[in-house]
Amino acid sequence: MASVETTTSSFDRVLGAWDILVIAFGAMIGWGWVVSTGSWIHDGGVLGAALGFCIGGVMIFFVGLTYAELTSAMPQCGGEHVFSYRAMGPIGSFICTWAIVLGYASVVCFEACALPTIITYIFPNFLQGYLYTVAGFKIYASWLAVAVGMSIIMTFVNIRGVKAAAKLQTILTVIIGAAGILLVVVSVITGSTDTLMPQAFIASDDASVTIKAVLAVAVTTPFYFIGFDVIPQAAEEINVPLKKIGKILILSVVCAVLFYALVIIAVGLVLTNTEIMASESGTGLVTADAMAKAMNSATMAKVIIIGGMCGIITSWNSFLMGGSRALYSMAESYMVPRFFAKLHPVYKTPVNALYLIGFLSVIAPFAGRKMLVWIVDAGNFGCCLAYCMVAMSFLILRKKEPDLERPFKVSHYKLVGWLAVILSGFMVALYVIPNSGATLVWQEWAMAGGWCVLGLIFGVACKREYGERFGLLVDIISDKDAAALQSSDEEISEALDHAIDAAINKILAERNLTTAP
Repeated sequence: MASVETTTSSFDRVLGAWDILVIAFGAMIGWGWVVSTGSWIHDGGVLGAALGFCIGGVMIFFVGLTYAELTSAMPQCGGEHVFSYRAMGPIGSFICTWAIVLGYASVVCFEACALPTIITYIFPNFLQGYLYTVAGFKIYASWLAVAVGMSIIMTFVNIRGVKAAAKLQTILTVIIGAAGILLVVVSVITGSTDTLMPQAFIASDDASVTIKAVLAVAVTTPFYFIGFDVIPQAAEEINVPLKKIGKILILSVVCAVLFYALVIIAVGLVLTNTEIMASESGTGLVTADAMAKAMNSATMAKVIIIGGMCGIITSWNSFLMGGSRALYSMAESYMVPRFFAKLHPVYKTPVNALYLIGFLSVIAPFAGRKMLVWIVDAGNFGCCLAYCMVAMSFLILRKKEPDLERPFKVSHYKLVGWLAVILSGFMVALYVIPNSGATLVWQEWAMAGGWCVLGLIFGVACKREYGERFGLLVDIISDKDAAALQSSDEEISEALDHAIDAAINKILAERNLTTAP
């Protein structure tokens, strides 16, 4: 295993408890709750879909517990990079971190396309200046202008500092929460269980079919919960007690599960199955149509759409933050070019890593939305692989470093750890097993393979250039510990100086005795 260096953090600790909660929650609540609710209900029924999200939440909860303990024990920028390094060494860490960078970057690129697509729903005449078509998707000048312009703005906001990004996240997350809560409240007031009960579960007298339908929703839900893991990426910028960081991470997962489940039930209280099917084939915005009916106002549908738009930006913001920190941590360990380890001299953000991911989000819209769907699926595969490796690292470190200080310590770690490994491994398997419903198509395998090849090129090149420094782990310690080490070093140096002076004086004394007349 490569050597370890100790240093104090170069980042500013500016994130409070609320900041990291909204960063994680905002990352998990994107655009899916607006556009995908109808398909979830179609697959499992209203209560079946809500139950499916709760089951999926339990799956991701166990993975989140492993993250919570490891983050409190090793609060360093890079998260997965540090955890997997301590457990598996440089190679395991490279695979894990490179996989998560793919996941983060792919979401950032996708959100760049999702935002102008949403604007099209609000302003039907928005699309102007047809340019060309990619895989059946028509690309317009106005669509590109919004995508590229927002990519530049989001990159600039993140370069300005994590606190600026957190303030944006807070504003947008409050809007998302308000829109969701408003939908739930008005659906309870104006909706009816008479609308809900006939579509509570899929129409079948066979209990096994109903269970399969609920599980069919459950296995897709972890992909909507990706984002809680952004917290470990920014660990060096968090000014919160270590034990509390783990609790906030788990809280963010619970909040996301409740949000999704309540939105599904709210839609079922307002829209009949026939209306949901009509909405699916019409606007495709089932949640927005439910709001319009509940409030008896087409204008109110735009409130939900705006909430979904904010969800796009919060996910975009969080994954841009997480991806840049993961890439920075790899550069710090000489696994990718050191160019990406540069921090902005004023804002203390990984500026070159942000430039790279920001550049990808600028050029991605030119490839069209279909291409980006493939990229996101390949990226989700990378995220799930990283989750599985982190869960394995959790178990390995409990054996390898039992005395490691763990401010947030998970009880019954074997049960939690193995459930996290099995469940996250199951997510990975879904992408690989044919006809699983989530199997990667050949275009997505090509993208995942291309990313692996790029990682291999980086790894080989950096190994040749940096030699023994490849895979070096920079271990962050507190200023207090650094001062103690410095004091200890000074004491050792002073003792050595005294020993050397004493030896020299002894030698001089002996020479004076032998040469004296």
